[in-house]
Amino acid sequence: MSPNSFPILAISYLVFAVGKVCLSDEPKPNVILIMTDDQGWADVGKFGAKGFETPNLDRMAAEGLRFTQHYSGSTVCAPTRCVL
Repeated sequence: MSPNSFPILAISYLVFAVGKVCLSDEPKPNVILIMTDDQGWADVGKFGAKGFETPNLDRMAAEGLRFTQHYSGSTVCAPTRCVL
């Protein structure tokens, strides 16, 4: 496989995967990803924050799933955004 064929294969796979999901009759999940700068996992009321209130995030965490093993791409803002 030549290096020039990789983008074509990647785009083909992406088109196939998106098409398969779009044509499926299964219900699609609602996914909300909230990315904030300089906020740790314990800076939300649901996880024990004491210094400020986060009522909307607390409600979303109480009513939905919580993924607590997520890692960012970097410890600073710009590279984390690029990873997303």
